[in-house]
Amino acid sequence: MFNKKENIKVDDHSKGIISSRTAHKEPAIFYLANGVKFKGEISDATEITIEGNANAKINTNKLIVGNTGKLRGKISANTIEVNGMIKGTIKVSETLIIYEQGSVSGKIEYGNLEIKQGGNIVGDVRSVDKIE
Repeated sequence: MFNKKENIKVDDHSKGIISSRTAHKEPAIFYLANGVKFKGEISDATEITIEGNANAKINTNKLIVGNTGKLRGKISANTIEVNGMIKGTIKVSETLIIYEQGSVSGKIEYGNLEIKQGGNIVGDVRSVDKIE
């Protein structure tokens, strides 16, 4: 019933909705609000912000996990900023930033790592020159 994937075109006045077909190349931004639960896959978004609770496969340019955000899954991004919690398989081709209250755990690969005092990282953690 829900297995069919289809591309959705939305009007220019809609915010927070990803469109995989646009007339001109605009950034596709996805926002998951506090109190909202999501399970699935998010792709083709240039920036994703998680304030709610997600169990997802994510592929994006920039991922931000806010103070109330909890994310589990397989995550691939150029840059990740963490104020909340991420758990899973995480590949960051450029920079992973973990802020004071942020927590990252699982199998983690990163290009650059910045951890603010109080930030937490646990698991199989390794720096790589280039992530494929």
